[in-house]
Amino acid sequence: MSPDVMWSIGELAERAGATVKSVRFYSDRGLLPEAGRSSGGHRRYGPEALDRLRLIRSLRTLDLPVPEVGRALEHESALEDAVARQLREVGSQLAALRWREAALQLLQDCTPAERADRLRLIGVVSGPPDTTVMARFWRRVLPLRLPAELLAAVVDAAVPSPPDDPTPAQVLAFARMHALTAPGRLSVDPCRPDLRAPDEDYRPAVLYQGLGLAYELAAAEMTRGEARAGDALDCFVAAHADSRGLRDTPEFRHRLGYVLDQTADPLVDRYWQLATELATPPAVTPGSAHEWLRASLAGQLADAAA
Repeated sequence: MSPDVMWSIGELAERAGATVKSVRFYSDRGLLPEAGRSSGGHRRYGPEALDRLRLIRSLRTLDLPVPEVGRALEHESALEDAVARQLREVGSQLAALRWREAALQLLQDCTPAERADRLRLIGVVSGPPDTTVMARFWRRVLPLRLPAELLAAVVDAAVPSPPDDPTPAQVLAFARMHALTAPGRLSVDPCRPDLRAPDEDYRPAVLYQGLGLAYELAAAEMTRGEARAGDALDCFVAAHADSRGLRDTPEFRHRLGYVLDQTADPLVDRYWQLATELATPPAVTPGSAHEWLRASLAGQLADAAA
């Protein structure tokens, strides 16, 4: 095509399959350069405008706002950033739709009595689901003296990530966890049993650092199918003893086992049961590791008493 070819706004719009109004809109915002004006003051466009217009329309079909389209036309990195941002937004929208679909299936496959209860539960859960309530719950009950980095790590471990493609049962499990962690449900540290040590001797950072390692060891032992905890149990007991400046002795283990049994909180136990149901694929949670360690300690104490 001759470089001297010039098109009117209508001709350009026809060739691109666009409307004159949209071509004028992009021109007015500086996205579509004009090659000049006719003697009568009408806009004229060269062949390069056709390629530019087609690119603009392609970007707009991706729902990019006009300012982002302008940046993308000028800088390749801006286009990459815009595409990445759109992918995140689309992913979030798809996750919301999948959660909505699973929630609808949950309501469809139940009795009228169950439906009323399930509606109450899922009615307060956003889509895609937000774990802020659960995170606030753990930040509310964990010790104030935990270092910020350790506190964040404990909360991250305690709050499960909702699956992107949930089953109806997982939607119900999440909704129940959301309800359990509503403000006012629990007000004490769930990992600190009263071992009759002065409060000033209690070092929560030592306890939670030790428990984190104990739960990791327990997860490995549980995955291997071991009947009882070995090194994980020693680490678990040591975490409780060290946090109070005490020694790991048979007497301490007996007292720890008794107090752990007496101070077990049904709400926390239920939370971890639901977290296990929510996990995809099934995984050892800190809660299931804790229960396995507690049962292993009880078994060890029973063997010693026999």
